[in-house]
Amino acid sequence: MTDIDITIAGGDYDRTRPIADGRVKVDGCRVTYLKIQPAELFFRAMRYAEFDVTELSISSYMLQLQQGISPYTAIPVFLSRSFRHNNLFIRTDRGIKSPADLKGKTVGCPEYQLTAAVWLRGLLKDDYGVESWEMKWRTGGLEVPGREERTPIKLPPKYDYASIGNRTLSDMLEKGEIDALMSPHDPSCFKRGAPNVARMWPDYKSEEQAYYKRTGLFPVMHLVAIKQVLVEKYPWLPLALAKSFAKAKDIAIEDLKFRTVATSTLPWLQAEVEATEASMGKDYWPYGFTKNREVLEKLIRYSAEQHLTEPGLKPEDLFHETTLAPVPGTGGQAAP
Repeated sequence: MTDIDITIAGGDYDRTRPIADGRVKVDGCRVTYLKIQPAELFFRAMRYAEFDVTELSISSYMLQLQQGISPYTAIPVFLSRSFRHNNLFIRTDRGIKSPADLKGKTVGCPEYQLTAAVWLRGLLKDDYGVESWEMKWRTGGLEVPGREERTPIKLPPKYDYASIGNRTLSDMLEKGEIDALMSPHDPSCFKRGAPNVARMWPDYKSEEQAYYKRTGLFPVMHLVAIKQVLVEKYPWLPLALAKSFAKAKDIAIEDLKFRTVATSTLPWLQAEVEATEASMGKDYWPYGFTKNREVLEKLIRYSAEQHLTEPGLKPEDLFHETTLAPVPGTGGQAAP
């Protein structure tokens, strides 16, 4: 079989570098890896389907998939996972003493459909009784004006939802024109120590650890997707990619462990790895369908409750069929 040329677009992560630098091959493929920041990458992939294989926002992917307009099919490889308590910022002069106090407040968010925001809104509903439509939503660029929803959305009339146009969310938070902000990136006003701007949960690590202990869920953010036209031509490609990404992740995790010289510029990294394994298990960043069914079910429920998708979507609907079944040589686990 002659190798095919494919372009993979994704972030520059320890778990993808073994593919980007050629240490891990994709069977049957010659790979060109493009390192692109997620905000730009997702817009280009969702709007123009530029890449053969791409990292994608799970929320936006579900939106397009259910609308029948997705040019991609996905594999259960989750390049980004994150607890999101650290991504909620508030004005301290608006009487917000608890997350429950966000009811009726004006909240900024780069895009309503951001997976990080879906998880945060779900947390607010489940743990504090705040429904998504009980907050007023203002969307746009965090530091640079003009950001739009990468996939158009239509919310019910009960939502107060508007674009901020040529303003920035960081500036509006600093000036008190919004009461809170959901953002995967710390706003510049917070980093500068602007008055009356703080995290909702200053000790977010403890909150996130407690969340994991209570739920057993490590939220998924981004998956890997392949152009459907490419899969139709090469039906073996999804499984080949899933196996290679799994190998790359295993290398990254092994490289975190201390040998003669630390591989990362952190003094107690080994202790952090050991503590993480003690609390979350050896496979604390799992790929594969079976191990992630529960967390995907939760995200799908949140998306429907927040009026992004319609009820009825199932985790199986998200992935190519060859990556759902147990695979020989993987200990009976689902791929990869």
